[in-house]
Amino acid sequence: MSEELRAELEKYLQNLNIQTNCVEHPAVFTVEQMMPHLEGVSGAVSKNLFLKDKKKKGLWLVSARHDRQVNLNDLAKKLGVGSGNLRFADEAIMVEKLKVGQGCATALSLMFDKEQSVKFVLDRDLVEGEHEMVYFHPMTNTASMGLKRDDLLRFLKETGHEPILQSFD
Repeated sequence: MSEELRAELEKYLQNLNIQTNCVEHPAVFTVEQMMPHLEGVSGAVSKNLFLKDKKKKGLWLVSARHDRQVNLNDLAKKLGVGSGNLRFADEAIMVEKLKVGQGCATALSLMFDKEQSVKFVLDRDLVEGEHEMVYFHPMTNTASMGLKRDDLLRFLKETGHEPILQSFD
């Protein structure tokens, strides 16, 4: 399943004329497991959280630099959903909206959110920092795919997901 989705993603990126750099690695479920496989890459590696807003029932995907702390209470306040209202969303919702399971939700899976029902929060550093590329899982946690910042922003625009830029210092 994830290989078919990855092929679909790669075709989509190709149609947008977006060049990527892919690193294959064993399945990883945490940033700690992933980092040894990405030591040689030039760029920033993302970590991704799929969240829901307890009150408004909104869905959020957060992509931050792998070494950033994401405080859900602070983030909830910044996003105007009220402190304590952001929670991790159920995997079933993730599969329904983004077609991926735990450990695989990234900015790249937003191409499957055709209804734009997931709001996307992006670490400002990933697009404003001095990174050659930004790395995300391409629908599977057995690889990491690097894109140039401008290409990432173009991809997001094409999928109808305007990123909400946040600082996670």
